[in-house]
This record gives sequence, structure tokens and C-alpha cells, in this order.
Amino acid sequence: GGWRERWMNSECKPDLGKFKLTAGKFYGDPVRDKGLQTTENSKFYAISSRFKPFSNKGKTLVIQYTVKHEQKIDCGGGYVKIFPSNLDQKDLSGDSHYYIMFGPDICGSETKKVHVILNYKNKPHPIKKPIRCKVDGYTHLYTLIIRPDQTYEVKIDNEMVASGNLEDDLDFLPPRKINDPTVRKPTDWDDRIQIDDPNDIKPEDWDEPEYIMDTSAEKPEDWDDAVNGEWHYPMVKNPLYRGEWKPRQIDNPNYRGVWPHPQIDNPNYSPDFSIYSYENISIIGLDIWQVRAGTIFDNFLITDDEVYAKDFGDETWGETKGPEKEMNIKQTEEEQERERVTEEKYFEQRFKKKLERRKESGKARAVRNTAEKEEL
Repeated sequence: GGWRERWMNSECKPDLGKFKLTAGKFYGDPVRDKGLQTTENSKFYAISSRFKPFSNKGKTLVIQYTVKHEQKIDCGGGYVKIFPSNLDQKDLSGDSHYYIMFGPDICGSETKKVHVILNYKNKPHPIKKPIRCKVDGYTHLYTLIIRPDQTYEVKIDNEMVASGNLEDDLDFLPPRKINDPTVRKPTDWDDRIQIDDPNDIKPEDWDEPEYIMDTSAEKPEDWDDAVNGEWHYPMVKNPLYRGEWKPRQIDNPNYRGVWPHPQIDNPNYSPDFSIYSYENISIIGLDIWQVRAGTIFDNFLITDDEVYAKDFGDETWGETKGPEKEMNIKQTEEEQERERVTEEKYFEQRFKKKLERRKESGKARAVRNTAEKEEL
């Protein structure tokens, strides 16, 4: 029951999905692998946990946790959000102002990605790089590292899958350089890749009308000129019509490539070395939608120590991932064996019934024959 004191359910909607504490159907360790599991299909979930407020100014920020889509998820979020201390946890919803959103999101065959969204000047800025998430039914470790030099790193299962500079990979600031507005492309700059072939001449028999009169048609016998007006041959599509003639295209001998627009420093750009930093980081929350429930969240960690986070990942997820897989494989094999036995029993019973029916019909025939003889 300890987790219920630490985690607060939102009351923003009356029918939010419920979490339960469980290690799931298969696990590496029945106690250590207990986590928060979504339990109801096609529901929104909103739950959060508060800690002592801190700022990551001048320090590295590491957000790490494990996600296990035990139900082989087809559509649903697996990400966390980090909030400032002024969040009303009872009112937590998709509209709540957050600092950072991080983690996997799966929806159909299209979306299988890891979100990295950072709030800057009250606007969410998503990462421009595609990062693919894990889609199997096992537990995976997700880590986001944001450093004071404004570099970031995303790790899955303690292996780096993306890294870069916040300013380059998220659209926080206007671009550093822009096209010089005072310079125009020279009028004689030819950037047409292909041109009309000047030697290609339209054939003389090209121009045919699109519609022609159908002279094979006959005036209907009951046509009354006084009522219907004068009768004309109907128009039909001309089979010889070839459309508008266009000369064939050839490579432009004067092609000079794309004109390089000279660039200047953008007067609207000014660097900001505090993009990475937040005041009063105080709450971690799960604010997600799931079509098929069953995801387990565990091993939440927020720290300023990358090495500690890596070791913590290895000591939790790292130690139980092997046994978890083994248990799952064993269960699958047992399940298949049970199905095989059930199937065999089913066919055996059907076979027995068939034999009995045959015996019965044999007996019935014998009885009938005897009765007929008696009648004779």
C-alpha cells in the first residue's frame, strides 16, 4: 500500500483508468519487478508523484524509468511527464503545463517513437529526430540525459540511441543564419533542369478535334421538330484526338544548379544558454491513453548523476531482464503444450463419439432387420 501514499490519482475526469501494483504475468523477480500497471482498456490515465522541488541549473538532469508493454501494445502511451511544483495533482490532465515529456508512444503501424519534448517559453518543442521505441512485450529501460552544455542523450536499455545539441535538434530559437534579403537571384541564372527540345516539331496530322459528329446515328422516327427543335447528329469523342501537343523535354545545356542565396547572421537570433534549465522540478506523472491496457511502469529515477543512473539501470532492469525472458518463454511453451493436449483430447472425444454413433446405428439396423423379419 506504500505506493498509494506516494502516487496521487487525478480527478479531472470521472472515469480515468485505474493502476494496480503487480509484476505482471512473467517477471525476473516477483518482488523487485512490481510496478504500476494500467488495468482497463480504452481509458485515459493520470497519476503523479511529488518530490522536493529542485532546479537543474548548472547540473545534469537524468530522467529514467522502465516500461513493459506486457500486452504487446497496439496503441497507447508509455511516456512520463515532469511538472513544476505548482501543478494541482488532482487536476492533472493532457492540458496540464509540463516541463518535459519523455518516453515511448505506439499507435498502429505508423507511430512507434520515443518522444523528447521540452517546454521553452511556455511552448512544447518536440525533437526533430525520429527515435524508434521498443515494441516487444519485455521490460525496457528508457533514459533521457540533459546537460548544462545543452547537449542531450537518449538511451534505451543503457545503449545510446540518439544524441545532439538541444538548439540544433529542437526548434527553440530562430535560425542563426538567414538568406540575405538584399540580394536577389541574378536574372540570367538558369536553374531549369530540363527544357523543351527546340528541334521537336509538332506533326502536321496532330491537330484533331476532341469531339466529332456521329454520322452513323439516325433521327428517331418519333422526333417532332416542332416540339424538340431541329434534329442534329450527336457529338462523340474523336478516337484520333491526341490532346495538346507538347515538345519533349531535354537536359538544359545552360543549367547552373540551384542558386546559392548568400546568408547573413539573423538579427532576430540571440543565443540562450538556459534552454536546458528548469526551476521547481517537483512532480513526475503518467498522463496517457491506452487502447489495450497492461503496461507496467517501474524504477523511476530522477538524478543529476549519469553514472549512478547507468548503474541503477544495470542493478534493476539489468539483473531481471534475463530471468524475465526465460519465464516468458517457459510460459509460452507450457501454454502451447496445454493447447496441444486440449486439442488431442477434443479429437479423441470426437473419434469416440463417432465410433459410438456407428455402433448405435449398427444396433439400430440389427433391431430393424429383426422387426421386419417378424412382420413377415
